[in-house]
Amino acid sequence: MKTKKIWANLAVQDVERTRAFYTELGFTPNGHNNAPDLASFLFGDDKFIIHFFQKEALLSNMQGAFALAKEGNEVIFSLAADTDEEVNDWADAARKAGADIFQKPGRYGGYYFCAFADPDGHKFNVLSLAGM
Repeated sequence: MKTKKIWANLAVQDVERTRAFYTELGFTPNGHNNAPDLASFLFGDDKFIIHFFQKEALLSNMQGAFALAKEGNEVIFSLAADTDEEVNDWADAARKAGADIFQKPGRYGGYYFCAFADPDGHKFNVLSLAGM
């Protein structure tokens, strides 16, 4: 079997807050941003899609509850940066947009990165590819 595309579906408490957060970080909307229960954005050169659904909209279609991202780790999305300075810029922009910076920019285990969580607790790390 061959998969044509892969994307992520995440539950959020407030779609409008999520839409504002990712718009402020500069991500490209995926064309579904007029829907009242969905904010959708493209990530990276490959245009990986993350749909952020109002939690209740997903609950009606899926069996079982969704993990609360603020209480653990569901998945950590990694974003590539070209330089250490770009990692710093990401941390500043994320902080200004309302993210929780849970790992400040720095060198850890040979990599320069930072990590943040969006207002719903969905986690991202930004790694410098310089020297990799």
